[in-house]
Amino acid sequence: MIDALLNELIAYAKKKALVEEEDIVFIKNQLMEKLGLQESLEMPGADLEPRELPEIKAEILAWAAETGVLKDNTVTEQDLLDTKLMGVLAERPSGIISFFRQIQEEKGVEAATAWFYKWNQDIDYIRRDRIAKNMSWRTPTEFGDLDITINLSKPEKDPKEIQAAKQAATANYPLCLLCRENVGYAGRMNHPARQNLRTIPVTLAEENWHVQFSPYVYYHEHAIVLKASHDPMKITKQTFQRLLDFVEQYPHYFIGSNADLPIVGGSILSHDHYQAGKYEFPMARAEEEETVDVKHYSGVTAAKVKWPMSVLRVKGENKNSVVEASDYILAQWKQYEDTTAEIYPFSGKEPHHTITPIARYREGKYELDLVLRNNRTSDEHPMGIFHPHQEVHHIKKENIGLIEVMGLAVLPGRLKDELQQLGEALLTEEPEVEIAANETISKHLNWALEVKKRNPHISLDNYQEILQQEVGLIFAEILGHSGVFKRSEEGQKAFVRFMESL
Repeated sequence: MIDALLNELIAYAKKKALVEEEDIVFIKNQLMEKLGLQESLEMPGADLEPRELPEIKAEILAWAAETGVLKDNTVTEQDLLDTKLMGVLAERPSGIISFFRQIQEEKGVEAATAWFYKWNQDIDYIRRDRIAKNMSWRTPTEFGDLDITINLSKPEKDPKEIQAAKQAATANYPLCLLCRENVGYAGRMNHPARQNLRTIPVTLAEENWHVQFSPYVYYHEHAIVLKASHDPMKITKQTFQRLLDFVEQYPHYFIGSNADLPIVGGSILSHDHYQAGKYEFPMARAEEEETVDVKHYSGVTAAKVKWPMSVLRVKGENKNSVVEASDYILAQWKQYEDTTAEIYPFSGKEPHHTITPIARYREGKYELDLVLRNNRTSDEHPMGIFHPHQEVHHIKKENIGLIEVMGLAVLPGRLKDELQQLGEALLTEEPEVEIAANETISKHLNWALEVKKRNPHISLDNYQEILQQEVGLIFAEILGHSGVFKRSEEGQKAFVRFMESL
């Protein structure tokens, strides 16, 4: 059985152009060695038509569980083993880089990234079967359509493997999940396997960086751009230079950075990295409002963007001028104070102001969207004043990072079942009683009753769509909470005062 399955896996690899005919004996022997097999009955036949990869892998993993190759058969163990097998089929980094450069030279960088994206899916670094589980929709708002995703692609760990991960030996190699040393790494119970990870070198601001794809893609060609050295996140003039250097080389991509302070920053602040991709986020489509010329920087404008958060769109034809102007705005923002709008840059010596920057190259101009951030806390809002407030924590209470700043909500997987249970409860004769008695969804009670009041026509046919759209409106509210200058008349006047100071 396992012999036939390995032959089918090799046939899949041939079909996807991962291996050549001349590789078959070598590949078969390598796969056998990974599974502790000593002999093979036959090599794959030329007429073998393989099934989809998830089906093949599922049967190999079932065999591994039955024969004791997998000790506990947890999701983590399965991932460590199947990634080890896919690593056998993966071209070495030098070969991938050569293929990429060849396509880039012959057909352009857009064709090269499209090939690399497909290769990452074929080699199962991007697990298509898991990504397909995510729920996605769009919600119309006054700021345009927002993108909403419930993330179901990361498998839940059972208590056994959580405990195993805690007991696993800690290591300083790789230093973090973003380090270049992850390429080809076997992984362990508390660190994912990366034998099928490959990166493409890129020079940004005369430094060595690397482009790879995210294994859990949230949008088309979701790329991670990481620094070759393990340096902490920091938003500086050099950040703007790197971002614009990148869109100059990859003009079909956007690229952005999380902010560099806790609460308003990303999940990994220890390693400087950006996120990029071939995708137009809702914020990129948002209208521009008041515009000013940035003092001392000829040909550079800064426009207030119609968005729940506070965004300045800086653009100009000269890359260096846009970099310099953005650095000037960052410096001004870091020390800007407006007591009437409760904008305070420091608590003692602790800084609170920073920026989430996003870069594009559009219509012959370099663009940097500078999203103004502040990480102050208060007794009323201990998790952050400009952070999702308590009343929306039933939907989301995590940090609002780069992807969500741009209008794509990445919501917790628990919401799939919760929304279904909530919808069913709303259709009962006593929804308030039903929801209050259900521990899983009782946190949604007040919101759910308001939803029903706004949607008296809710029924078995439409409750899912209604709840999804209402969740999207909550996300717009969350972005408003995170905005430093509110969308009220007073808040926008305060925003214009800051613009005029530029």
